[in-house]
Amino acid sequence: MTRLPAERGVARPPAGGMPADAPPPPLRPRPEPARPAGAARVSTRGQRIALFAGLGAALLLALWLFSQILTPFVLAAVIAYFLDPVAARLSRIGLPRGLAALLLVLGMVAVALLGLLLLYPLLISQVTVLLQRLPSYVIGVGQAVRDALILLSARLGPDVFDTRLQDLAVGQAGAIISWLGTSVARLLGGGVALFNVFTLVTVTPVVAFYLLRDWPRMVLRVDAWLPRRSASTLRQLARDTDRLLSAWLRGQLLCCALLAVYYAAALSAIGLELGLTVGLLSGILSFIPYIGSITGLLTALGLALAQFGTWNGVLTVLAIFLTGQVVEGYIIYPRLLGDRVELHAVWVIFALFAGGVAFGFLGVLLAVPIAAVAGVIARYWLRRYLESPLYLDPPRTGL
Repeated sequence: MTRLPAERGVARPPAGGMPADAPPPPLRPRPEPARPAGAARVSTRGQRIALFAGLGAALLLALWLFSQILTPFVLAAVIAYFLDPVAARLSRIGLPRGLAALLLVLGMVAVALLGLLLLYPLLISQVTVLLQRLPSYVIGVGQAVRDALILLSARLGPDVFDTRLQDLAVGQAGAIISWLGTSVARLLGGGVALFNVFTLVTVTPVVAFYLLRDWPRMVLRVDAWLPRRSASTLRQLARDTDRLLSAWLRGQLLCCALLAVYYAAALSAIGLELGLTVGLLSGILSFIPYIGSITGLLTALGLALAQFGTWNGVLTVLAIFLTGQVVEGYIIYPRLLGDRVELHAVWVIFALFAGGVAFGFLGVLLAVPIAAVAGVIARYWLRRYLESPLYLDPPRTGL
């Protein structure tokens, strides 16, 4: 019998169907519909953008909702971040991490309580002196301003400085001194209620202990959550932020402490009655570049003019502050910070004021870390732009 062409070379199954032990024929997978090139990349990029946008929105919403109670927790995180290198060194020499964290937090609390017990009675006594001497301060400033205007009137003629202008200047100078004295008294007398010290003292050390104890594990956990594709880049950005922020924070705190001691000692040595208070506040406010020093200088000049009544005391105070600025700019700041800090003073001032306006004291605590992160990200994108064809070989338009 002749085979049909379609049957040639084809093995027929035996009669009676397939054998029982024969495997079933493999199923052919259905062809997937064609996907445009780059679709997976676009979806992944969109997911990353949505993830970061969602995290940022959730963070801003949490800050807005819980800003009234977040201050102790943010302050505890700052303390844990500041003490983590010390705890790491203690762990390397054999001390358990929990015990090292407990000792560091207890030491910090002891130092804070000791400073409060030593300084707060002195500050309260100086507030009492300020309230008692405020009328005489106003009279002294008015007399000094009047003498200066009389001297200018004698040199420039009565047509330039008449009597009404002199009275107006004297009255405004007295009002300014009165307002400054009242503001300082309210700040020092009501500082406890302003920052809710009871909550800070009770909650902050406990939260700081737990954060400091678990800091390495929290860092590893967050590292494990990073998207694998961008993990190396995010780690490098985190290292840059940590280097910049730690150098600025530790160096700035040491600068403020040294300046506070110097200003308080120098102003007290020349006999300024409120020299201790003004010196400490000047050092603390130096945390804000330039603004703190200028505020302390103006306050000290006004108090010196009110107390001494002569321009020699004012010049002495001016010399003290100028010396402090020279020492800070050419000795303290370069040795403690050097070139490691890449936060411009204008950027820090803007961040501090913006954070204070938006979230109060909580915003001040968060201002510098957010500014550091923003600066690191901006420099990263700038480096990418400078290495990209958009900068190296921009598209040319034909004429």
